[in-house]
Amino acid sequence: MKTTETPTAPDAVPAPRVSKQDGRPPRPKEKSEGQVLNVFSHGILIVWAILVVMPLLWAVMTSFKDDAAIFNSPWSLPTSLNFDNWSRAWSQARMADYFLNTIMVVGGSLIGTLVLGSMAAYVLARFEFPGNRFLYYLFVGGMSFPVMLALVPLFYVVNNMGLLNTIHGLILVYIAYSLPFTVFFLTSFFRSLPSSVAEAAFVDGATHTRTFFQIMLPMARPGLISVGIFNFLGQWNQYMLPTVLNSDPENRVLTQGLVQLSVSQGYKGDWSGLFAGLVMAMLPVLAAYIVFQRQVVSGLTAGALK
Repeated sequence: MKTTETPTAPDAVPAPRVSKQDGRPPRPKEKSEGQVLNVFSHGILIVWAILVVMPLLWAVMTSFKDDAAIFNSPWSLPTSLNFDNWSRAWSQARMADYFLNTIMVVGGSLIGTLVLGSMAAYVLARFEFPGNRFLYYLFVGGMSFPVMLALVPLFYVVNNMGLLNTIHGLILVYIAYSLPFTVFFLTSFFRSLPSSVAEAAFVDGATHTRTFFQIMLPMARPGLISVGIFNFLGQWNQYMLPTVLNSDPENRVLTQGLVQLSVSQGYKGDWSGLFAGLVMAMLPVLAAYIVFQRQVVSGLTAGALK
């Protein structure tokens, strides 16, 4: 009996990859160009990371050396960890007092900036009233006004108010200095939040104040953390405003203390103590960014993804 063999189907050939843009398979030239661009961008990021990280590591390493090792072998690792540099900078150079003053000034101004800025941004973003756009662009215009042009009139205004050389006077100036960017940033963020939640709160009988503090403000937490980090960096590293408005040695902040320490050294200075004080001033900023880095990124992208 003769049997007929049915021809077997050939092996399935995988379908070619189709480009999402035009429906055609990607060209080898386009693929190679994408790989080259990817390698180039990663190379730029690696070089940028080295340029940023290396000075920080060198400063930390130098803060544990003695003065002779700093000048004789600046790039070598310390043979021993001289923690006496840190204690000397903390006590003898009065870094403890400067640190406490800076925490008081930055802490008070940061809280005031976030509270006042979020309230103003919420009203500008969620309510329509005559002059809304004018007030918004007035805050935006404050971002483009150089602070150097306002130093002389600001000095006389603060002096006439009796706030010169005081901690609370510096806090008020920091708040006014940081409000324009805070309002600009949070206005866009509040516009991206859903209106249905606030409307449901109004239906349940909630007032505008309760809706803002208990509902809208917690929803804006990523934006608050992001703008808070930026304000913290700017206020912590501020030097020009405290130099002009705070000449009292008892109320100096960290930036003034570091400059005073470097100027008073001369040729027989305590360079190891200076580097220890510099690292002390950097640590809170680095710690704040490391802890809140995810919130910063999510706050910056939240408005664009809505």
